[in-house]
Amino acid sequence: MSTNPWNDLEETLRQTLDEEELTRCMRCGFCLPSCPTYQESGKEAASPRGRIALMKAIHDGKISPDPTFQKQMNYCLGCRACEPACPADVRFGHLLEQSRAAITSHVPTPLWNKLIRRLFFHTLLPHRSRLRIVAVLFFVYQQLGLRTLFLRSGLAKKILPSHLLHMDKALPLASHRGVRERMKTDFHPAHGVAIGRVALFPGCIMDVLFPQTNTHTVQILQAAGYDVILPNKQPCCGALHAHAGEEKKAHQLAKENIDLFLKMDIDWIASNAGGCGAHLIDYPYLLKNSPQWKAFAHSFANRVKDISELILAGRPLTLHPLQQRVTYQSSCHLQNGMKVEKEPLNLLSLIPKIELVELAESERCCGSAGIYNLTHPHTSFHILDEKMERIRHTQANTIVTSNPGCLLQLTIGIHRARLQNQLRALHLIDFLMESMKAETSTDSASETPIKNY
Repeated sequence: MSTNPWNDLEETLRQTLDEEELTRCMRCGFCLPSCPTYQESGKEAASPRGRIALMKAIHDGKISPDPTFQKQMNYCLGCRACEPACPADVRFGHLLEQSRAAITSHVPTPLWNKLIRRLFFHTLLPHRSRLRIVAVLFFVYQQLGLRTLFLRSGLAKKILPSHLLHMDKALPLASHRGVRERMKTDFHPAHGVAIGRVALFPGCIMDVLFPQTNTHTVQILQAAGYDVILPNKQPCCGALHAHAGEEKKAHQLAKENIDLFLKMDIDWIASNAGGCGAHLIDYPYLLKNSPQWKAFAHSFANRVKDISELILAGRPLTLHPLQQRVTYQSSCHLQNGMKVEKEPLNLLSLIPKIELVELAESERCCGSAGIYNLTHPHTSFHILDEKMERIRHTQANTIVTSNPGCLLQLTIGIHRARLQNQLRALHLIDFLMESMKAETSTDSASETPIKNY
């Protein structure tokens, strides 16, 4: 290894970048209209085509990586909207993660950055028990008046950047009781004769901030005819690690999940988070250089299904009328990674009396993109504000999505747009459960009246 980290980065990129993906790009430009950062900046280097050109030039020895290259790799949201737009089927997400992994390995970062990454990616996310402790502390902050005091005293505005203030207002109540703690047992039989056995992938952040959604997922799967198993000590999927260049940890978590789930007698692995699901089905590529894991990774990935796919393949749910005007925001990784596009809309269309309104450019990213709203808040919130304008034009009173990151981002958008009294954001599963629990009478209290903007 040389004493120059950029030289080391150059050598690693030459060794690790997927040459087949690089050469498949025809520079046609079909990806440009789909790319949020190209639309934001208008710069070629901020587009998939431009980023691939930079990668290929480094791979071919024509240029050397520098801070500008690093900036463009980090500026990308990683939404993968360019992939379905590409006629050559370039998997840009793979190239992006390979570039970020090389950057993380070689380019020096400030000590504070290293400490935060270590805390988040290595100390907290992979360990459910530690996340539970954080959840308890945050619950105390939210429920014992500390949050109110912090906000009303003016101290919050002095200490926190504006984007963190918006996030604090939008965060739901944290809980140390995940779906296994709430449902008491690991096995939950189907209603009637079982048509299949499903293991729920409850996630890490999902099970702390949205444990009720996980509970509803189990209940809906049971109603659809599936036996449901809740895994014990399921680790993080590793998606955020892979997106942030923490490649070794992503590999470790993938192997732990494969080992855990393949020991179960199951037909399917159910994901209710688009970001997790897209990463889970990508385990074979992630572990492509580990021959001993190849067959296991493919066996695992072939079992992963989005919850909407399993519900539609199961027994029909008993859905009661909800008189609401509803629109749907796609999850980028659910749509572009798992290739699940119509299934959530098909489920929504089954609910009696709702008015389902198409959202213009619903396929475009909301700006959440994992932790992009933390690392690039200005760009993230500009994208979000444009999204909220399109949502406002639908005059919907409920916006439904299929990913926890999207759900949090849309809730932030509702606060930023001051639409709390006109609009709410819900996970698809929670909206389906609302319909299942609704009274059949037309004057049901669970039916939310449509409010004018």
